Amino acid sequence: MRTALVIGTGLIGTSAALALAGRGVHVHLADHDPAQARTAAAMGAGSDAEPEGPVDLAIVAVPPAHVADTLADAMRRGLARGYLDVASVKGGPRRELEAKGCDLTHYLGTHPMSGRERSGPLAASADLFEGRPWVLTPSRDTDTEVLNLALELVALCHAVPVVMDADAHDRAVALVSHTPQLVSSMVAARLQNADETAVRLCGQGIRDVTRIAASDPAMWIDILSANPGPVADVLAELADDLAETVRALRSLESGAEDAREGGAAGIADVLRRGNAGRVRVPGKHGAAPAAYDTVTVLIGDQPGELARIFADAGRAGVNIEDVRIEHATGQQAGRIQLVVEPNAVQPLTVALRERGWPLRP
Repeated sequence: MRTALVIGTGLIGTSAALALAGRGVHVHLADHDPAQARTAAAMGAGSDAEPEGPVDLAIVAVPPAHVADTLADAMRRGLARGYLDVASVKGGPRRELEAKGCDLTHYLGTHPMSGRERSGPLAASADLFEGRPWVLTPSRDTDTEVLNLALELVALCHAVPVVMDADAHDRAVALVSHTPQLVSSMVAARLQNADETAVRLCGQGIRDVTRIAASDPAMWIDILSANPGPVADVLAELADDLAETVRALRSLESGAEDAREGGAAGIADVLRRGNAGRVRVPGKHGAAPAAYDTVTVLIGDQPGELARIFADAGRAGVNIEDVRIEHATGQQAGRIQLVVEPNAVQPLTVALRERGWPLRP
C-alpha cells in the first residue's frame, strides 16, 4: 500500500492515518468539516489536499448512519482500488450498500476494537490499535486484493486481524461493547442526584464500573441506532437477571427463614455465574486468563513516585503485569496495587520493604 484516503478524521480515522503516515504511506484526508481535516493534517496524519487519482485504499471512518452513503459516493467517484469502513456495526451498512446497487467486490467491512472516551482528531494516536483485535467481515464476493489491502492496513497499525461474519460481529459487540456502555451509563446516572455524602464514599469499584460512562453521548447514539436489536436482546436477558436479583434481595428482608435462604441462594447464583463469565475474559495479550497476586503499597501523590516504585520493582527483577490505583479521600496519597505472578510476590515484597515502601494487606 503506497497511498490511502481517510474519509472522516475523528478519533479512529485520524489514528489510522497517523499509523499509516508514520510507516511511509502517503495519506490524504477528507472530512465534512474541513477544519477537522486540517487539524489532523497538522498533527502529521497526512495531507488534506485531494488525491490526483485513485488511491490504493479508501478508509471510511464516519458514523454508522453515514457509512453507506459515504461509501457509495466514493465508489461512484472511483476514488480507490479498494474500500473499507471502520464502523462499529457491520451488517446494516452492507445491506444498505446492496440496496443501493453498489459493486461490493471492492468493499470490505471492518471494525478495530479500540477507542477512548474522548473523540475527535486531537484524541487520536498512532498506537491506538497496537495489539488490539481488528475485525474483518469478508463475504464470498470480496475481492482477494481488497482483503489483502485490509490485512496490510491491520499490520501497519500493529493490530490483530479477526475474521467474522458481519451479523455475528454485531451480536458480539452488542454483548461486549454496546451493552456495557449502557449499563455503565445507567449506574452512573444513579449518582446524578445522589446525596453528596454518598458520592464522597465513591471507591475504586464505582470508578471501574462508570469509567466508560464519560463517553460522548452523540457518538453512542449513532452507534446504538445502528445496532438496536442485538443490544435490546442482551438487555432483555440482563433485565430478567435483574428482576430475579431484586426478588432475591426482597426475600432477604423477609421474616421467614426459608424465604431468606431462597434469597441468599438467588444472590449466590448470580454471583457464581458472574465469576464464571469473568474468567472467560481474555487475559494479557489475548491469552487465557492467568492467576495473579497483588502487592499493595501506600504511595504519596507526588511527581516521580510511580516511576520510583516501577524502577524498584525492575531492580528486583519483577515484571508488573497490571496496576490499579485507589486514591485516598481527602489525602494526598493512595493505594497502588501491583499485580504480579504469584512467585514474584516474595521478592517484590522484600525489595520494596528494603527501599522503605509502606506495604498494606
